[in-house]
Amino acid sequence: MSKQTLSFQAEVAQLLHLVTHSLYSNPEIFVRELVSNASDACDKLRFEALNNAALFENAPNLEVRVTFDKDAKTLTIQDNGIGMSAQEAIDHLGTIAKSGTKDFMGKLSGDQKQDAQLIGQFGVGFYSGFIVADKITVESRRAGLQASEGVRWVSGGSGDFEVETIDRTARGTSVILHLRGDAEEYLNAWKLKQVIGKYSDHISLPILMEKEEWKESEKEGEPGAMVKTGEWETVNKASALWTRPKKEVTDEQYADFYKAISHDFEAPLTWAHNRVEGNTEYTQLLYIPAKAPFDLWNRDKKAGVKLYVKRVFIMDDAEALLPSYLRFVKGVIDSADLPLNVSRELLQESRDVRAIREGSTKRVLSMLEDLAKHDRHDAPAEGTDGVTDVVDADDKAKEGKYSKFYAEFGAVLKEGLGEDFGNRERLAKLLRFASTTSDTVSVGFADYKARMKEGQDAIYYITADNLAAAKNSPQLEVFKKKGIEVLLMTDRVDEWALNYLQDFDGTPLQSVAKGAVDLGKLQDEAEKKAAEEAAEAFKPVLAKLKEALKDKAEDVRVTSRLVDSPACLVVQDDGMSTQLARMLKQAGQKAPESKPVLEVNPEHALVKKLDGSVHFHDLAHILFDQALLAEGGLPDDPAAYVKRVNALLA
Repeated sequence: MSKQTLSFQAEVAQLLHLVTHSLYSNPEIFVRELVSNASDACDKLRFEALNNAALFENAPNLEVRVTFDKDAKTLTIQDNGIGMSAQEAIDHLGTIAKSGTKDFMGKLSGDQKQDAQLIGQFGVGFYSGFIVADKITVESRRAGLQASEGVRWVSGGSGDFEVETIDRTARGTSVILHLRGDAEEYLNAWKLKQVIGKYSDHISLPILMEKEEWKESEKEGEPGAMVKTGEWETVNKASALWTRPKKEVTDEQYADFYKAISHDFEAPLTWAHNRVEGNTEYTQLLYIPAKAPFDLWNRDKKAGVKLYVKRVFIMDDAEALLPSYLRFVKGVIDSADLPLNVSRELLQESRDVRAIREGSTKRVLSMLEDLAKHDRHDAPAEGTDGVTDVVDADDKAKEGKYSKFYAEFGAVLKEGLGEDFGNRERLAKLLRFASTTSDTVSVGFADYKARMKEGQDAIYYITADNLAAAKNSPQLEVFKKKGIEVLLMTDRVDEWALNYLQDFDGTPLQSVAKGAVDLGKLQDEAEKKAAEEAAEAFKPVLAKLKEALKDKAEDVRVTSRLVDSPACLVVQDDGMSTQLARMLKQAGQKAPESKPVLEVNPEHALVKKLDGSVHFHDLAHILFDQALLAEGGLPDDPAAYVKRVNALLA
């Protein structure tokens, strides 16, 4: 292929503009990103060579080399990993080949700190080289191709790049950074060793640099200089961090390793590192991030921890090792039992994988219970896996962390109620909600039970589109009057998740918007008798309302839950809420056809006007539509509603 000039994908051009305008607040981060990419390329070669040893090309020792040339002002990071073909260079270096790209770019705001976080989460570390370079040259040859099939890729980080075929004897990739004048500090062995030690010490491959020694000048009066000896030395520990004893790894090293594997710029909230022995042997190093990735809800995105077998990298997103509702967890699992040629299909069927999945799930839940314990200053939570060696900072440093976690990942955690029957009780204890006594999402079921009124025999809750709609729902009026706390649930997943949780610790959960309100011992006999008498006296009006609203309401009845509002909508105990039905329709899914029940308050002035009113039909429909509006819905015919209201106002 002769030299040709190609344009970057529009998203890459936008990304490069942000990077070159000092997006990264810490410029030395480019070393970590490029060394990490080089290590990944070696891991991929090792994996592909399991089925084709010829790919090693008589050079089985994998390594990363870092060199610099002060005269040319270049810094080179070279690996002998899998390498790239010409087409792969075009695809990988000129395009962000990941799902959700447009969504990602749409979230970039121009705020440097916020955008740096997003770019880190998206994992486009190669472009960080343009923080310090005004030109990058990449020379590569894919393992297994002829020497004449090498490729050179060159770009100045503007709108285009050049690519051409070259002769390259060595397999792998060389990334050559042509440094700007303000980045010449990286043409220094001491500086490079310091940065590599800080960010890449955990890389399991040797990172080599040429040794230097001081040489006196042969001319009197002239200073000496450091010269290269031609010998190479390893400048990192070259052992996988998760294989080291915990007492030898510092908190800073754990955090740096997390940043390297997750491309996150923030330290994790907590982590757990341990070796599991027994019928299945494996090492796990699992992290809870501090921030949710922008594509957490993208179902097309693969998620999971890195899988190694006997320290050999197998795959990046081993989805089978953790359930979907824990897809935010990052980390490494290294198995001693799985075969090296493990496939995604085998992962679904293996008994060892099932054991790893169960053990890792319990480990993550133990970490969350530990954070929740310190967040609420409770007695230690009792895990079910007997694990107590969660590695993290001291207890005081954990205070407030669970609230941060829950704000980012609480909605995902709720998916576990429907996906993980075995851990449902543990998950229920980790859930938090706002309530009629607390606007903050901090109330757990256990907190609620501890505050229940004497004689109360259910945990009451309401689901709504947002906190304001929940707090102001007419269905809460009788509960507020009697001082009964109600949990306010506003996540889209709540309605679905609670189908799988009928009670908590023996106390049933009851939606205040379903079925007839039965407060049991909390409602005295006088109140019950008054309600029965009101219903009897109002029977003629109810009959007319049922007839007028027969196309909209399944039934019309006198309410026992309203105090100030004229009407509200409820569904039968086994029915689908109107909120969930709306959500399904918005998602383009078919919702079961069902009509709500209209409950009316015979003590309200508007309802009293119904009896004998010449506008009965219009008032009936206004009552229904207003009840629908109060819970966040819209009338089927908004224009007709407005016309009726205007006619009555006039």
